Amino acid sequence: MDEQQTGPADPLRGGPPRTPGPGADGNGGLDRRAELSEFLRTRRARLKPEDVGLPDFGRHRRVPGLRREELAQLAGVSVAYYTRLEQGNGRNVSAEVLDSIARALRLTDAEHAHLTHLAKPKQHGKKQVARSRQIRPALRQLLDSLDTVPAYVVGRRSDILAWNRMAAALFGDWGKLPAQERNWARLVFLNPGYRELFVEWDRKAYDMVAYLRMDAGCHPDDPQLSSLVGELSVKSEEFRGLWAAHDVKEKSHGVKRFRHPLVGELTLFFESFRPAGDAEQSLVTYHAEPGSPSAEALRLLGSWGADARAPGAASASSA
Repeated sequence: MDEQQTGPADPLRGGPPRTPGPGADGNGGLDRRAELSEFLRTRRARLKPEDVGLPDFGRHRRVPGLRREELAQLAGVSVAYYTRLEQGNGRNVSAEVLDSIARALRLTDAEHAHLTHLAKPKQHGKKQVARSRQIRPALRQLLDSLDTVPAYVVGRRSDILAWNRMAAALFGDWGKLPAQERNWARLVFLNPGYRELFVEWDRKAYDMVAYLRMDAGCHPDDPQLSSLVGELSVKSEEFRGLWAAHDVKEKSHGVKRFRHPLVGELTLFFESFRPAGDAEQSLVTYHAEPGSPSAEALRLLGSWGADARAPGAASASSA
């Protein structure tokens, strides 16, 4: 028999907002059990029997995707065991079982890591949290030395921790924003200027939420992350919909297209690096193909320096 999903929706549990409050675990953080439950349900819902080599007898299904018993069969575990796990009870689950379930669900590497974080959470001390916002002097010097490349350091919860002159020319002078607003998720969803800056804003928004989901899996007990998710869920319908999908993604590399008010469109390649010893920070750089119109546009931005204003800076008060 197909299982039915019941209960009121909640932005921190993957549905429409119920209240603008913070987390659902009673301690100001996200409810890890609810996160685990919803993640497994959404991954199971996207698979069809024919996708995994199971017969589909054409019977009406009241829920999308595979049934629990079908997934349990593929993973080689009992239905009762998998049901307990999908209900958020990942206590004492082994790495081997998680690997089997990840293979059955056809998870990506990032999704597999996210499942492990939710099922077997690690403890994070206060000192480690404090260090995650500290930028090593040598890293700041590296940022400043990249005088032709927009670069910044992003930390937990997509907070922007440091940036160079070229990043300010491309994205706007984040130094003029209140510290709380120097956050990529807030800028993307609450600052209209960034909808204009990113040609493919929808793609940027999807990536942003997927990064936050990854962070939430690593730090479900973070009350500031819970508060950020609650605020964005209330203020942005687009964020609500993307958050409900439970998609996760690691920062890596790719291409972004920009529409800058001074130099027009640019196509830039971005790379993301984890500085040694700073696992919760990422150094992100943008560069143009040599000899391309985008390279010339980037050079012009560099020549204007502090006089260059991206739309995000001009509309900072709306964030």
